Amino acid sequence: MTPRTRLTLASIAVAFAAADTYVVVLALPDMMAGVGLSADELQRAAPIISGFLLGYIAVLPLIGRIADVAGRTPVLVGALLLFAVGSLITAGAYDLPLVVTGRFLQGVGGGGLVPATLALVADLWPAERRGLPLGVVGAVQELGSVLGPLLGAVVLAVADWRYIFWLNLVVAVVLALLLRGRWRPRLSGAVGLLACLALGLTLTAPDRLASGVTLGLPFVPFTGTSRLLTPIGVVTLVLALVWLGLVLWRTRGHLAAVLSRVDLVGALLLALALAGVVLAFATADPERELMSPAGPWLLVAAAVFAVAFALWQRRTAAAIVPRGLLGGRPAWGSLVVSFLIGCALIAALVDVPVFARTTQGGGQLAAALVLLRFLIALPVGAVIGGWLTRRHGLGLITGAGLGLSGAMFVVMAFWSRTALDHWPATVVLLVCGFGFGLALSPLNTAMLGATPADSHGLVSALVVVARMVGMLVGVSALTAIGLRRYYAIADGIKSPNELCPTSPGDCRPFVDALRDAAVSQVHVIFAGAAVCAFLAAVLGVLLLGRRGVLHT
Repeated sequence: MTPRTRLTLASIAVAFAAADTYVVVLALPDMMAGVGLSADELQRAAPIISGFLLGYIAVLPLIGRIADVAGRTPVLVGALLLFAVGSLITAGAYDLPLVVTGRFLQGVGGGGLVPATLALVADLWPAERRGLPLGVVGAVQELGSVLGPLLGAVVLAVADWRYIFWLNLVVAVVLALLLRGRWRPRLSGAVGLLACLALGLTLTAPDRLASGVTLGLPFVPFTGTSRLLTPIGVVTLVLALVWLGLVLWRTRGHLAAVLSRVDLVGALLLALALAGVVLAFATADPERELMSPAGPWLLVAAAVFAVAFALWQRRTAAAIVPRGLLGGRPAWGSLVVSFLIGCALIAALVDVPVFARTTQGGGQLAAALVLLRFLIALPVGAVIGGWLTRRHGLGLITGAGLGLSGAMFVVMAFWSRTALDHWPATVVLLVCGFGFGLALSPLNTAMLGATPADSHGLVSALVVVARMVGMLVGVSALTAIGLRRYYAIADGIKSPNELCPTSPGDCRPFVDALRDAAVSQVHVIFAGAAVCAFLAAVLGVLLLGRRGVLHT
């Protein structure tokens, strides 16, 4: 298999994993019902989202480092198999803990595909020519955000939500086999396949088997109602342990060499610090609070682990983030700009649909179609941004793209309640998405060009982590600012009895006043996003370089 064929398969995998990030947008209500949660228990279902984010963010630096040590292809195959196992568990889950476990594994596997793919681009193209292929990879990744909700809508229209994840399982396994190339049957592979089949039967407990007098015996729980505490559950565990033992034995020499070059202690401390940040913000209800009730304590714990990580990095010779790796201005500048991009981007992803529902009514699907105007321009901007890197400075392209997005956020901050009914709103959304897309390739190009080749997997992971953390912090901070505006206006609205003394139960002026307050809330959020985008644009110009590209 040629390297470029491998990159094509990896890019398809990235797109599919990115689609899975957004597929829950429409499937969440059905998933809640499938695990016994009612529609008013949305807060209890939050771990379905935060579990995926935790897996995606916290383990990413470790996976990026492993990609540098063990190679890109083994990490891509391993990430796809982990994604497949997570999809299997999610598809067969019968309670909330299993769904969260499956989504966590999907997050780890899906997130691990990104740094390995970006590093593979850096392996195949020299510094002065990698802008366009990086733009293509970025475009493919953003295309997943377009396809995810559409895929979910199509599957839900004809089948149960579980088929979304059965489809994930099939696609992930096929891509893993294609990336693996020449495949020879091994005992470990056969045992692993049996373990997966046993796990699928354990979780789904098909009626034709489980209800049988004889065939149903392996599905009878030892105690309680857990499907895992059954004879077939024990068989699944034994097969999984045997498979793990065979894999460890077969790869013992290579595994020892990899572990000797990977800072597991540092990776664990960094993962715990990132987990604290993720859980502090991702488990909050953005409509009511900046962070979860335990958020302050989680952030304190994250700070403690971050300090411990910094101290450990100074003591160990095999630091996961080598000393001086991010010392160059384009390197640490890429992380700062990526964080600010996340802060601004989340305002569009979350609050454009909110504005659509507030002003036009309709459900989630109608709001998602409005957001599609923004999302569809992102991959186009990513490809053009990559093409421009060979002709213009990285900082200039980044600044121009984010400046465009910031300007569009300013326009959105003055949208009227009927703005989405007219074509200029579509142009604003397209230009805003296009601007974000322009910045993707120059940002990755600057980071890869400023760091050595043996750390490209790690630094690619750090750029993704910075953006995702920015999204988490941004959605909480901007929403909190917007809510202050909403309550300030709502407190001044007269009650229905005062506005409509003859028909307070059907008081149109009161409803309109509340809707205007909600629109003002979104306006403030768009204004905050504009500030983040403009700041990112200025820093991009100053930190990423005004002329040319960097060479390693």
